[in-house]
Parts: sequence; structure tokens; C-alpha cells
Amino acid sequence: MLKGKSILVTGGTGSFGKKFVETILLTYPEIERIVVFSRDELKQYEMQQQFPINRFPQLRFFIGDVRDKDRLSRAMERIDIVIHAAALKQVPACEYNPFEAIKTNVIGAQNVIETAIDKGIKQVVALSTDKAAAPINLYGATKLCSDKLFVAANNFRGRHDIRFSVVRYGNVMGSRGSVIPFFLEKRKDGCLPITDNQMTRFNITLEEGVALVLFTIENMWGGEIFVPKIPSYRITDVAEAIAPHCHCDIVGIRPGEKIHEEMITATDALVTLEFEKYFVILPSIPLWDVNEYANTFSGKLCDQGFSYNSGTNTEWLDVKAIRLLIKEHVDESFQI
Repeated sequence: MLKGKSILVTGGTGSFGKKFVETILLTYPEIERIVVFSRDELKQYEMQQQFPINRFPQLRFFIGDVRDKDRLSRAMERIDIVIHAAALKQVPACEYNPFEAIKTNVIGAQNVIETAIDKGIKQVVALSTDKAAAPINLYGATKLCSDKLFVAANNFRGRHDIRFSVVRYGNVMGSRGSVIPFFLEKRKDGCLPITDNQMTRFNITLEEGVALVLFTIENMWGGEIFVPKIPSYRITDVAEAIAPHCHCDIVGIRPGEKIHEEMITATDALVTLEFEKYFVILPSIPLWDVNEYANTFSGKLCDQGFSYNSGTNTEWLDVKAIRLLIKEHVDESFQI
């Protein structure tokens, strides 16, 4: 699928970017180039040690920011596919610095879109978040704007042979700043701070996130928002899995947090197709025949009133499953 192709990953030194690069280098050795585009020179240096050029000559590193359109233009020379993973993601930081989040997550997204069209890119896949569905915080609002921009980009691409699609998923297990590494660290203090006993979240591993992006590259028609079917967990079960002997201190919900997350709202469901392992939220302005799309991939429209919510999900991770996933995907030394 990727033989002879060149890929650029914005935010390529983040948790997703590192796993995506590793997967591409090991699975598709005949790829022409994979370019890591990010702001942090230290993280790029560390990635260079992990993937030395003598073993991986396809790998390139580009210091740059998605806010800088000129730098994006230079980085996209002779690129076929762009994976847009760069974003400001920490909810409290975005609440405190709202326009900084807008400059990266919204204006940066439009810079990626316009540059991709100008440079003759063939496919663009943008990473979204469950917080973009019915957002109540600034981060979610900026990612909803970003999603809308990428979907709408298919309408103004003109004669350019380019497709834009979005991948939306929940909390990535073990990613930087997420709850599991936080709890693993805090258990040393003998106390875990829990926001609310009722809180639930969707869960996806980095490997599953990468697999969904690769699936999207292979199957996208342009304008879809792909949503995987993934399990939920209760925050209390995560605490029990990590530190069963620790005291839990209820600290209250942080600014911009929800008790449960959604990836598809009841309103979204009116234009959402369900498939065996995922959903597709359709573009609001039709770009292709929906019936043909549904028949091609064996999908059907969601029932009216359906919503995909972490609190009403039908698939759950129990304490044992959480422990196994932590050992496999986060910390090999974790004692089950």
C-alpha cells in the first residue's frame, strides 16, 4: 500500500507519531520517505537515537510549527500523504491559554490544508478526539473546528486530486499526560486523586490508533470522520488495577472535564453509518453517493437517537483486562 510513497507526520515526536513512525519503518521498509515534523529538537534527537539513519535511511526530521505556513510548504515537498497529529491537547492548558490553542489547533489545521492542496498532496488524515463531540472545553471546541475544516476542505480542493478525512478516537492508553502514567507515578505517594467516582472514558491502544489511520489511508473516499468501536473503562477500575492498596481522594472535576465522553452525538447519528468495527460520520455536504459507500463497505445508517457514549458503551474493560493492557502497552515491569 505504501511502497514508494512519502509520508509527513505533523507532531511526529508525540506518542502517536513515534508509534506510527515505528510501525511504518518496520512494516513498510519499501517506503520512500517518512518525515517527522515537530517543534521539539530534543524529542527529535531522542527519536534519531531510537531510529538511527544507518538502519532507517528513509527517515527525515524537520523542525517546524504548523503555525508557520512557509515551513510547512518546505516540509511537504514531494510528499504523497500527510498525517496531521500536531495539536495542543492538555485541557487545563488550553483553558488557560485559549488563543494559543486556537493558533495551533485551528489556524494550524487550515495551514496544513492549504499547503497540502498547493503542494499536490494526495491524501491527508487528521487526528481528532472524543472531546470534539459536543465540546464543553476549549480543546474540544478547537478540535471540532479542525474536524470541520478538514471535512470541508474536500469542497474547495478544485481540480486537485486530494482527499481529506478525519480519525476520531478516545483516550490513548499510556500516552503522555494521560491518566494511567499519572496514576502509576502517584501510587508512590499512597494516594490517587480521582475527579469523580462515576467518570468513564473510552480506551484505545497506540497500536490500534495506528492501525485505524492505516485503514483510513487505504479506504478513505474523502470527507469521512472514522470512529472506531472501542471499550470503555471506569476511572475507579483504573485506580483499582494500578494501586488497589492506595487511598483514593475525590478532588472534583477539573475545568472543562466531562463525567462521560462522547464520540458520536445523537445529532451526529442522523448522518452516521455503522460498520462491523467502526462508524463513519458522513460529510454534511454530500461528496459521493452514500448508498454506494454503505454497500461497498457493508454498512447501515445508525438508528435515530443513537449516541456513542463512554458511559453507555456496551463493551467494558474490567480490572483484570486493564492490568493486562498496562503490562502489554505501557509498562512491561508492571506486576499483575
